[in-house]
Amino acid sequence: MAQKKKNAVLVDGVILNGPITDSKAGEKFVEEAFKVIMEEVIQKADDITQKVCEWRAPEMLKQILDLEMRDTGESHQKLLQLCQDVIQYSVKTSHPRFFNQLYAGIDYYSLVARFITEALNPSVYTYEVSPVFLLVEEAVIKKMIEFIGWEEGDGIFNPGGSVSNMYAMNLARYKFCPEIKEKGLSGLPRLVLFTSEECHYSMKKAAAFLGIGTENVYFIKTDERGKMIPEELEKQVQRARKEGSAPFLVCATAGTTVLGAFDPLDKIADICEKHGLWFHVDASWGGSALISKKHCRLLHGIHRADSVAWNPHKMLLAGIQCCALLVKDNSDLLKKCYSAKAAYLFQQDKFYDVSYDTGDKSIQCSRRPDAFKFWLMWKALGTTGLEERVNRALALARYLVEEIKKREGFQLLLEPEYANVCFWYIPPSLRQMEDGPEFWQKLHQ
Repeated sequence: MAQKKKNAVLVDGVILNGPITDSKAGEKFVEEAFKVIMEEVIQKADDITQKVCEWRAPEMLKQILDLEMRDTGESHQKLLQLCQDVIQYSVKTSHPRFFNQLYAGIDYYSLVARFITEALNPSVYTYEVSPVFLLVEEAVIKKMIEFIGWEEGDGIFNPGGSVSNMYAMNLARYKFCPEIKEKGLSGLPRLVLFTSEECHYSMKKAAAFLGIGTENVYFIKTDERGKMIPEELEKQVQRARKEGSAPFLVCATAGTTVLGAFDPLDKIADICEKHGLWFHVDASWGGSALISKKHCRLLHGIHRADSVAWNPHKMLLAGIQCCALLVKDNSDLLKKCYSAKAAYLFQQDKFYDVSYDTGDKSIQCSRRPDAFKFWLMWKALGTTGLEERVNRALALARYLVEEIKKREGFQLLLEPEYANVCFWYIPPSLRQMEDGPEFWQKLHQ
């Protein structure tokens, strides 16, 4: 090859100025693979005759997919068949009967945004390398802050609501004791945080990850609807102080995972103000109700929060992942907490305003432009279109509740206030049985 190629630059037997890949063949493969995606995923997204999932047991699926990596590459035809197989045996989350999780459906504008970002392959840390996407993120965060009801604030998009909650916990701890960033955990008092029994499990994980300890997460009792009881919170804060611990954070939940409960934010904010505690609201699920004039009352008092986690990839249908942590503080607290001041990346003498280099307020270096898919969708639908999605989801939940009430063998657990509809299906063999321990044991089985 070196002899055939004039002016070949050869180092260790490698031609440095030769082609790395066959671009024409690559373009052809992309074109053909895109046809498969269009035909098998997008065009069949709302086809109710298709299965939600072509289920296969793990060992059988391993054989079908041919997962082995080999010394030589596969042909394009084999790769296209693998693409077909991956689509065929994956769960179709856009199927009309995919109900298992707190997300579903397809938004075409968000999908196109993902195609663009995947093709461009950007990383959002400095303006020079990601100018459009940094400005988009700034615009989206500003708008989300408006819906929370803050006059100003800050924020960042993260890989999941769990990470947003961890950010908030660490930020609250930094605010409580800034010296922890340099000196670490030694010498600190026993830090304690409070959240409801129905909170997301990420609070426990964050406490473990940050070295706070799961035993120092005080889970507050909830009422019959799954809402945190403020009086119980007050008792637990006082208990922690009597024990000599240092309370620093309360996390309320706006839209719990199972019951869809919204904690009483105003009353919890009162307690946080009284005791000088950081008030975080995990609105990963319920935050989208802020877009609806009809249902935003569910989050009454959220403007009093110090930080909010909100996932547009859930009810609003932005593609996974699309999750923001929003912070009321506008004194660069995020940057102070997370900055490592990497001189090779965040130089202060650049030819533009370096305040647009937001990467130093993230725990990540490489970061996806997740705000873009939400932005393009918002531009396409407008706030009114997003509001219709929320209103429709809650109207569908109400319709399902009324249908459940009419059907024999279905028992509603409680009247929902959000999109979560909780019910039991009672099989015919148990319908004449008296309500008691034996009944519930058999139903559970």
